[in-house]
Amino acid sequence: MNLLFVCTANKLRSATAETIFNEVEGIEAIGAGTDKTAPTTVSSDLIEWADVIFCMEQTHKARVKKLFQPLLKNKRLIILDIPDDYDYMQEELIRLLKASVGPSLNMTFD
Repeated sequence: MNLLFVCTANKLRSATAETIFNEVEGIEAIGAGTDKTAPTTVSSDLIEWADVIFCMEQTHKARVKKLFQPLLKNKRLIILDIPDDYDYMQEELIRLLKASVGPSLNMTFD
């Protein structure tokens, strides 16, 4: 399953999600940012690749929909409601990501 995680800068939240979910068997994860200066920016290729797209905030979902609406027809687009209050790989952020993503995939994470 291909998971795309979207935040603004792709340095903290989506980068953490990419790291932790790539460790899960059967999942390939990529983090991307909506900002043009992000190390990986959200693109049509990534949207097409993803089975599920997780946006950290409503603003990210709105941006993805505005830019890629035609590509979203058969995509699950989920808002995690995780604010930009965490550092990369912060324990609380990892806990929140696992707790938020797991139910959407019918999975539990340690």
